[in-house]
Formats: sequence, structure tokens, C-alpha cells
Amino acid sequence: MPLIQGWIPPSRSNWDLLCRVWDFFPLFTTVQWLTTWYPMGKTSVVSRLNIPGKWAWATMETPGFCLLLYNMYTLPPSLGITSLPKENWVMAGMFTLHYLNRALLSPLYLNPSMSPIHPLVWIAALSFQFSNATALGGWLAGYGPTTGAYWAGRGTQVYVGAAIWLCGLVGNVYHDEVLRRLRREAARKQEKAEERGKRGVEKVYLLPEDGLFKWILYPHYVCEWVEWTGYWVMAGWGCGPARAFVLNEVFSMLPRAVQGKEWYVERFGGEKVGGRGSVVPGIL
Repeated sequence: MPLIQGWIPPSRSNWDLLCRVWDFFPLFTTVQWLTTWYPMGKTSVVSRLNIPGKWAWATMETPGFCLLLYNMYTLPPSLGITSLPKENWVMAGMFTLHYLNRALLSPLYLNPSMSPIHPLVWIAALSFQFSNATALGGWLAGYGPTTGAYWAGRGTQVYVGAAIWLCGLVGNVYHDEVLRRLRREAARKQEKAEERGKRGVEKVYLLPEDGLFKWILYPHYVCEWVEWTGYWVMAGWGCGPARAFVLNEVFSMLPRAVQGKEWYVERFGGEKVGGRGSVVPGIL
């Protein structure tokens, strides 16, 4: 039974409409270049409306994979499809694995702390998850390939894409852990400063140095883009939802990375940051 008639799961006409609109999402991200106001993470602001960071992150990221899986189970019967190709389920599992780590494991169990998140960021992220999961979920659940012939025709491309995806996932997880170690070290230094009587000491930040942080300041972003580029390769160049996912992530995260480099330079000084780029060494 549909949760929301025509949308969860999506009808074909609504799915087509959403995919067309989703392709234009990069236009909406241009507003991020016009403002430095981004109330989460290092640039979180004090507000009575703020949501505790860990719970905000979990509740804005979890609906994506839940919605995708719901579509996978409920849409095929309404279309008269008795079974989906195993590759469709593998891709759904890859998506779910990424977000189990990103939405639940990392914020609730691994991250030592997370800054509060403003409700506007929470709503924007939730909207992204709904749109992305509906577009990808619809493609995987019946509006894309419904027989093994599609996948058999892709041959090696499927395995190459999966390998790229796995490399991106591992890189993303590794660099997130580098940041977590720094947060723990910074927290210990702050506690020691307060124990020495320095009450109200400013929050301690450290400059990451390990892995790709030697050359860029946001390797976890780049690895995530690599991850979903591999996903697109696996699905096939003609898969509009997979292509939109990659492009929409890049266009929404790149302004954050460029502004984040400015934050690093302001915090640590240009000499210490050196020639590191935000996402491309020495260039960007």
C-alpha cells in the first residue's frame, strides 16, 4: 500500500517529473557561492533552533536508504514485476551500505562529537535524500532495467564501476576516521587546558595531515565523488539518476569545500596550509 499516493512509491509520471527537475538541481546550489552562512560543522552558529548534531545527521540521512529500499519492495508488484535482476539489488545494497555508515554508524557510534545543525540545513538535506532516493529507487525498482539482459550487455563495465565505487568508499571511510582521530586529540587538549584553569578556552582545532590530506583539505568529499562516479559507471552512462547523483553531490559540496579552505587559512595561516587545494592540489 502506498505511503503517499503517487510518490511513495512514485508513479511513472511523477518519477519522470522528479528526474527532470532533479537534473536542474545544480542551478539551485549557486546560492551557496553567494553566502558564507552554512550553519553546521565547523561553521555552525548559535541558534535556539539548532538540532543536536548527531541526531540531526542521523534523522536527515537515514530516510534516503529507507525510502530506496521501500521503493524496491513495493514498486515492482504494482508494475507486474515478479522479480528484479540481482544487479539491481546489489546496487541497492551498495547504496544502503554507504548510508548505514554515514547516517547511523558514524554519527551515533563513531564520531566523538558533532556540532549542532540548523533546521534549514536539516530540511535541505532531507529534501536531497528524498529526491535522490526516489530517482535512484525508481530506476532500480522497475523504471530502469527489469531483466538480466541489460546487465549482461554491460559486461566488464559493471565490475569496473563496482571496483571504483569500493575504492571511493574505502577512501571516504579512511579520511573520515582521520578527522575523528583529530577531534579526539583536540578534545583531549581542550580538557587539559581547562584542567589547568583556562576556563572558557576556545575550541581546539587541528590541521589534518594523513592520507590525501597532505595535498587537499577535503579528500573525504573527493572520495565520495569517486564512489558515486563508480556507481554511475556500473549503472551505465545512460542512467540519469546515477549521473544526477554524482553531479548534484559535486555541485552541492564543492562550494562548501572552497569556503572550507578559506576557513583553514584563516584558522591556521596560509603558510601552514601551504599549497593544498580544497579538492584539487594547487588549483582548487
